[in-house]
This record gives sequence, C-alpha cells and structure tokens, in this order.
Amino acid sequence: MINILYGIIPFALGIAISPVPIITVILSLFSTRAKWNGPAFILGWALGILVVCIPVLIFTDNAKVATVTNPTTFASVIRILLGAFLIFSALGQWKKSHKKGEDVSIPKWLQRIHTVSPFKVFGVGFFFADLTNPKNTALTIAGTLPIANSGFPMQIKVLLIILFIMTSSVGIAIPVIYYLVGGQSAKNVLNGWKSWLISHNNIVMAIMFLVFGIIVLSQGIRGLIL
Repeated sequence: MINILYGIIPFALGIAISPVPIITVILSLFSTRAKWNGPAFILGWALGILVVCIPVLIFTDNAKVATVTNPTTFASVIRILLGAFLIFSALGQWKKSHKKGEDVSIPKWLQRIHTVSPFKVFGVGFFFADLTNPKNTALTIAGTLPIANSGFPMQIKVLLIILFIMTSSVGIAIPVIYYLVGGQSAKNVLNGWKSWLISHNNIVMAIMFLVFGIIVLSQGIRGLIL
C-alpha cells in the first residue's frame, strides 16, 4: 500500500498545483454567489478528473497491466510518452516566461467568471480539471496507472481513486474553504494570491512540467530495463 501511495500522491499534488484553475476559482469567489460558486467549481473539478481516471482504470485492468513492481511493456511505454510530453511542455512554458515585454494577463472571458451562474462555474471546473489541461491529463493517467496495476480488489481501487481525486482538489479547495471561513476579510489575501499566480504562472508550470516529466519518464525507462 505504501508503494501505491508513493506512486499516486506526487501526481495528485502536481494536479493540485494548477495556477490557472486556482486563479479561476479565486475569481469565482468575487461574486454575490461565491458560497455557491466555490463548491460548484470543486464538484466540477472532481468529476473532470474522474472521467479520465475511469477509462484508464478499466482499460489497464482489462489489459492485465499486472503489478506496480513489475509493470508490463504497455505501462512503461505509456509512462515514457507521458514523461516526454511533460518535458517538452516544460520547455514551451519556460520560453513563454522569458519573453521580454510580454503583458502578463488573463483572458477577458476568465475575468468575467465572477458574473456567471454556479452551474456554469461547475462546467468550467469540469473542463479545466483535465479535458482542457494536458498537464493534468498526463498526471491523472500517470497517477491512475499504479492503482490499476496494484492487483487490489476493485473496491480498494475505487477508494484509492477517491483519495487521488481528493488530493488533486486541494489546490482549489483551499481558497474556497479559506473564503467560507474568513468571509469578506479573506478577499484581500485571495486577491494577493491571484496576482502572484498570474505573474508567475509560466515559471511555476515550467518547473512542474519538468519535475513530473522526469519522474514519469524515469519510471517508464526503469520498467523497460528491469
């Protein structure tokens, strides 16, 4: 079980640290329906991760990707491809962060997120989680593979998926919980978080892409060699 947790928690934390979704959920809290928008975003986010976990879990289980310590060639190749993708994406993010004179801002439609209904915020959370976020999709697949490879009964795998999703949601849950507890006084702090994330988004993403790309790539190579 320790090996499984070691194999999924780092990737879940990688998903949790997602600057643009965190900025989005903070912006959704600057509305008269903040107490509904925040939880709606979290729920949409969790379901967005789940829809990627399920096919990975079913497909790899049916393909009999057997164990964590002895993964098949299939699992190792998938990890190598995911790792290479993340490292390549890191280079792209790093180049963006070093473009001089570039105005750091957020899309106009995102600036209006505080004006939309909780249902639409739910939709934004759903699509931002994985479906429009290649980094999170890659990390979700990488984090679900050890669960599928665990050999545990499906009931245990489901509990592990729930743990993975809960951990992946920490980054967006913290601002929401802080707002619900701190109320209006928390807005100044959240606004500071938002400004910092906007200014450092590309650098944060580049570092995360690189770190997790190396981890996933090394796992895949080790699986082919051993």
